[in-house]
Amino acid sequence: MYQVIARKYRPQNFSELIGQEHVQKTLTNAIESNRLAHGYIFSGQRGTGKTTVARILARCINCFSGPTASPCGKCSSCIEISAGNSVDVIEIDAASNRGINEMREIRENVRYRPARDRYKVFIIDEAHQITKEAFNALLKTLEEPPEWVVFILCTTEAYEIPNTIASRCQHFSFRSVDFAELMTRIKSIAQQEGIEASEDVLSVIAQAGEGSVRDSLSALDQAIACCGKTLGVEDIRALLGMFGTESLRAVAEAVHTQDTSRMLDIVQELEHKGQSLQHFSRELSRYWRNLLVAKITGKPSGLIQVSEQEQQDLLKTANLFSEEDLTRYLNLTLELYKALQTSLQPRLHLELGLIKLVQAGRIQAIEQALAELETTESGPSPSPVASGSMLTASTRTAAPRPPPFHAPQKPAAPVNQVENGDLRQVLYGALRHAGMNTTADALHSSEVQLQGNELVIKAPKVMTLALREGAVQRIASEAFGKPVRVRVEGCENAPSVESLPPENAKTEDEVRERALSHPGVKRFQELFPGAQVRTVRNLNE
Repeated sequence: MYQVIARKYRPQNFSELIGQEHVQKTLTNAIESNRLAHGYIFSGQRGTGKTTVARILARCINCFSGPTASPCGKCSSCIEISAGNSVDVIEIDAASNRGINEMREIRENVRYRPARDRYKVFIIDEAHQITKEAFNALLKTLEEPPEWVVFILCTTEAYEIPNTIASRCQHFSFRSVDFAELMTRIKSIAQQEGIEASEDVLSVIAQAGEGSVRDSLSALDQAIACCGKTLGVEDIRALLGMFGTESLRAVAEAVHTQDTSRMLDIVQELEHKGQSLQHFSRELSRYWRNLLVAKITGKPSGLIQVSEQEQQDLLKTANLFSEEDLTRYLNLTLELYKALQTSLQPRLHLELGLIKLVQAGRIQAIEQALAELETTESGPSPSPVASGSMLTASTRTAAPRPPPFHAPQKPAAPVNQVENGDLRQVLYGALRHAGMNTTADALHSSEVQLQGNELVIKAPKVMTLALREGAVQRIASEAFGKPVRVRVEGCENAPSVESLPPENAKTEDEVRERALSHPGVKRFQELFPGAQVRTVRNLNE
């Protein structure tokens, strides 16, 4: 009977294991130093070797020449454990044996010594399926088992294991297998099977596994059954339901050239070929992610799980966009993929999502528009901004900051001789010039006195909070030409003072008119004819 590749090439010792060096090293040292634990939890993604390592560990501790980290593979114990029919290595599927009665049977079985081997090993697969009551029945046995018993709990959902169980076991987290190691493993198996496969074919098969060795080998088995001894990349993509880089690159080129009609043609081609639109959006999200990583790194990277040739193609395409653009496209595509999961009209959603990508490429950052205004205020007017221009980091400049306020310096002597109303008027004008209009307005109902180096402001209690800002003391010192300390006193009623001169206050209409007459604002309205100024406010407030 034919044996599938995933079982045929299953590792039989630690040296054949890939991607789990931390587990291999720890267990090897534990066996050699005779520090074997009575309970283990192996958790991680499917197909990463949890059950395989459990069987290898059982062979290591029960081998006739052991305990040893390198089992012989020839003794009856090694052979029977590999075949899965050893009487002292019991494998239990917790998905179908999850109740309290099954755990009670294990508890009764633990009391008896092994029939032949050194240890009696219980391998419980899918351990997270065990019920709470069943775990409680196993709790005392797992905490203090006989010296000849070893429990190994394998699970893909470690958080489902109760803390009372996890605290009594050593926990090993299995990692996803690296793409390069997975490629090497698949290539080695293909050579042993006499299969002709290019790097692109192996890359597609490795991508199908998504870090799982078993899933990748299952895909290889399926590809051999379909194509025979010679594997073609297009046939394998069609078989596994994966999309070639050509269709994904076509989307990127349409975004770059702002070709909306091309997006509709792509959706039509997908529908004509019967492709899954949800799967296409997921692959497109991965493609934008790979472009973003290629743009950031600027060179081939292990973060991108594709062949070397595909990485070079990604680098060329990534140079057409900025990091900001690629981040925006990735975010839009992820939202599209989420919407397609529950959509009753997937084609409509996909067409809309791809058109949004084109429109997102036409967005121009406000920083770039302001930078262009700064460079063209004194020169001839440039041509209107081209639709779909690409924004790069080198063209972004920060908006200029307003110059710092320096109040005219006055000698200290005359300041002490002016009236209180004049002091209030000087401070009012300085605060207005500094852009602190709200604080300046609080002086309308306030009385200002200068007593030595102390500036006393008597104001209604509702106004004191605005006048106690730290900037008031700095502006007052600059306005009066000497260091002063501001003290604000709250009054129940407003002091009897004359109103400030109305010419110092600017009405909203005057401020708006002055803002609209600014050359920069006029130039911005020329670049964007449909723009409207709705509100004018002082950014320094």
